[in-house]
Order: sequence, then C-alpha cells, then structure tokens
Amino acid sequence: MADASALLIVLVVGLKYLLPLALIPFPFLAGWANFVLDTMDGDVLVPLGLSEPVYQRIDKSADYVTYVCMVAAAWRWPLRRAAIGLFALRTVGQALFFITGNEVVFFLFPNFLEPLFLAYATVLVLKREDAPAFYARHAVVIWVLVVVYKLQDEYVTHVANVDRSELLGRLLGG
Repeated sequence: MADASALLIVLVVGLKYLLPLALIPFPFLAGWANFVLDTMDGDVLVPLGLSEPVYQRIDKSADYVTYVCMVAAAWRWPLRRAAIGLFALRTVGQALFFITGNEVVFFLFPNFLEPLFLAYATVLVLKREDAPAFYARHAVVIWVLVVVYKLQDEYVTHVANVDRSELLGRLLGG
C-alpha cells in the first residue's frame, strides 16, 4: 500500500510541474486541466501521507511554474502587459510566502493572473479571431469578475483557511 501511495504522490506532483508546460500550445485545455488539478491535489496528496508543510511548498512552487508558463502563453495576447504585471504582483507574494511561511501574503498579493488567463483562453476558444475585440468590449466585466472571484478565493483559502471540500460537504448536509 505504501508503494502505491508513493507512486500516486509522484504522479500527482509530476503532473503539477509538467502540465503547465502544455499551457503554451494549449492554453484553454491545459489551463482548465491545471485549474482542476490544483483544486483537488491537496485532497489527494495530504491523505496519501504528504505533510501539510511539504504539500504547501510543492504546491506553491508548482503554481509559480504555472504562472511563468501563463505569461509565456499570453505573450502574443493583447493582455500581455496585464499578464506581466499580475505575474510581478504574485511573484512578490510567492517570495514573501517562501521567506515567511505566512499564507496571508497571498491575499495581499492575489493571483489575478490565473483567472484572467482562463477567461481569455476561454474567449479565444469561443470567439476565435474576434477574441481581442470581444475582450476589449467586455474588459470591465471580465476584470470585475476576476477580482471579485479571486479576492474571495484568496481570503477563504489563505486567511480563513476553510477547506472547500469540508465546506461543500457541510453545505450539502454531509
């Protein structure tokens, strides 16, 4: 059983570092796959025996690989400058987390890059060549949704430290 757990840990951790590389050629598919993996990885890795502190270090370093690949993928997009600026903002948070170990820095330096990237990658799939014009017409709405979503996410995850799986279970009566 321990060998199977160790193999599964290696597989999930490997995916966390390798899947972001697919963001460059496949921003939509890899972006959403990475989002799902990042949402559920802790619910898999910690019960398999990875300690919470080790998981946090792996998760945050893999997240940083994702951010680098998102900027590379967005390099030709009209929101390239925004992606670079949001990357810089989160880089400060990442550095402060690795220096202090305090998760609250993620609320102070939010990851707006990921939801903006996912929104634009989705627009690219749905609108194709009209994507830049669509984004320009709806930028305010997109940004409001990105900011509101991510601020609540950072607060719940890194300030209140609420486990979403448990919260969902309680809300559904389980």
